[in-house]
Parts: sequence; structure tokens; C-alpha cells
Amino acid sequence: MFTNTLFLLSAALTLGGAIAVVYSQNLMHACIYLLASFFGVAGLYACIGADFLAATQLVVYAGGVVILMLFAIMLTGGTGNNINRYGLEKIAAMGNKKTYFFAGITAILASLIVLKIIANVLKDQSTTAVITANAPTVERIGTLLATDHILAFEISSVMLLGALIGAAVISRPRKERHD
Repeated sequence: MFTNTLFLLSAALTLGGAIAVVYSQNLMHACIYLLASFFGVAGLYACIGADFLAATQLVVYAGGVVILMLFAIMLTGGTGNNINRYGLEKIAAMGNKKTYFFAGITAILASLIVLKIIANVLKDQSTTAVITANAPTVERIGTLLATDHILAFEISSVMLLGALIGAAVISRPRKERHD
């Protein structure tokens, strides 16, 4: 019952958030809808017992990427079409029924995801000799990354280092030469 409810709420939030991102006219709202979609995907991961992927989804995407996008939008001024006839920036309406509805659904889903992750982690592993489909995945992923897939892990770290160096080179200020 719990897993079915979590799955249905997660699927609805994922699809609803993705559709809202596509049809949103406001960049800030699209970013918030993307956050909702990422929470839904984390819930889907929690449903299949991939607690490590669910936590990573929440930390990396919902906690990192979307917050970075929100800061970029706020620091650059967004789209610039939020100016009223007096030249003042319009403030989005907060606290209406629609906002409270989506915030409530997101809060319920986030609490269900956290409960599912905690339940998988706290489950006693000594009673089951065979690994089930919904067993916690952190230990298995760590073992595979440190043994069988160490080369792929190291290659990905070198690629991320190359991307970081490339971003630093591209973003550094250019010196103009006057001859």
C-alpha cells in the first residue's frame, strides 16, 4: 500500500512537473516545476529500492542543479519581461490556492521518499540470506565501483577534471593586446 501510494504520487509529480516545465512561460516557474519533477524521479527510485540513487537524485539534482539555476536566474535578472507599466518589477503571487496545493503535494511526496529511504536503510539485513530486489543498494554500488568498475570510475573522474579545467579556461577574462 505504501509503495503503491508513493509510486502513484511520484509518477504524477514527475509527469506533472515535466509537462509544466514545457508549457511554462516564466523561467522561474519552469525551474520550480523542474525541481518538482526531480523530486518525483527520486520517489520513483525509492519505489524500486534504489535508495542510493534516490538520495543522489535529491542531493545532486534537486539540491545542486536546480538551486544553481535559481541563483543564475535571480542574479542575471531572468527574462526581463516582468516589468509593469511603471517600470517596476512585478512580484509573483505567493500564497494562493494553487501554490499551497503544489507545496502540499511536494511536502507529502518528499516525506514519503525520506521514509522509504530510511526504511530501506534500517531494514535488518541479517534475516535475509538472499539479496532481494528492494535491498539497499549503497553497499553493492560501493563494492562494484571499488572492484569491478574501478577503471570506469577513474575515467569519469578524469573527464570531470577536464570539464572543470575547460570551464575555468573559457570563463577567464581575456587580456587585450595593444601593439
